Amino acid sequence: MKNKPRVIVITGAAAGVGRATAKMFAETEGAHIGLLARGREALEGAKRDVERLGGKAIILQCDVADADAVEAAAERVEQELGPIDVWVNVAMTSVFAFIKDTTPAEFKRVTEVCYLGYVNGTLAALKRMMPRDRGHIVQVGSALAYRGIPLQAAYCASKHAIQGFMDSLRAELIHQKSSIVPVMVQMPALNTPQFDWCKNKLPNKSQPVPPIYQPEVAARAIVFASKNQRREIYVGLPTVIAIIGNKMFPRLGDLYLGKTGVKGQQTNEKADHDKPNNLYEPVDIDPGAHGRFDTRAHPHSPQLWTDLHRNWIAGGLLAAIVALAGVFFFDRSESR
Repeated sequence: MKNKPRVIVITGAAAGVGRATAKMFAETEGAHIGLLARGREALEGAKRDVERLGGKAIILQCDVADADAVEAAAERVEQELGPIDVWVNVAMTSVFAFIKDTTPAEFKRVTEVCYLGYVNGTLAALKRMMPRDRGHIVQVGSALAYRGIPLQAAYCASKHAIQGFMDSLRAELIHQKSSIVPVMVQMPALNTPQFDWCKNKLPNKSQPVPPIYQPEVAARAIVFASKNQRREIYVGLPTVIAIIGNKMFPRLGDLYLGKTGVKGQQTNEKADHDKPNNLYEPVDIDPGAHGRFDTRAHPHSPQLWTDLHRNWIAGGLLAAIVALAGVFFFDRSESR
């Protein structure tokens, strides 16, 4: 069993963080992966990537807002690939607009995908993992799960909802003495195609708030989360600053984002409001994992490396302290 590839399900696997994560699971462990998303062409591209890198993949074309479709996808994974070891919820959409310009239908749709889609995936995973009493459920969150920003109220609210949902899930699993590991990975600004896919009502094209990281940085954190028992992982120093800063100085965050958040999420290029978006239907192209900000995106995060290796670092520091203490006491005994 130890040599058997793990079975992974990734929602939103067609592009962005989901695509990068699928590739990393394939490359690092030859995983068998259920790729779940709406766009067929991008899913086909993700499948080719996984198989080229040594993994195995099946395509599961469905909308995560449809609970029955997610359940059917999970059943097919277990029939074709085997028992699910890891379920990763990544699927997202958003609307870049002021609250006053966002319709109730748009708020509903973002919530159905970005929050209820995670609930649907989690329920499908729990149904299969609980009888076996094992598995990891990884929720891809954001610094916006703690700190809302202007122009993305629906998305921020969904991430806040996932955070509350996870608190409840963790407590219930502890009560049930379950070995299932739920973990939420909080992300920084990432260079993904979402800024060309998501609906934009702003005058200019949307962009992530710098500093920007490549989606592979996120993928490294997700793969790590799937093998360890962390409650939560913060990715990137800006995420740490945003979350801790908001806990300590929320009013300062309001003022700062009120002055900088609107301009900071727009480029100088005019938006094309007739361009297709993925709010209700997939934009059926294959953009891959990266967006259009490669020249500005960081491929590594020293903060994340330190966090993921903190046990080794702590062990090394402890060994150094013990060694120094040994030298000190040896010198003292020699001088007597």
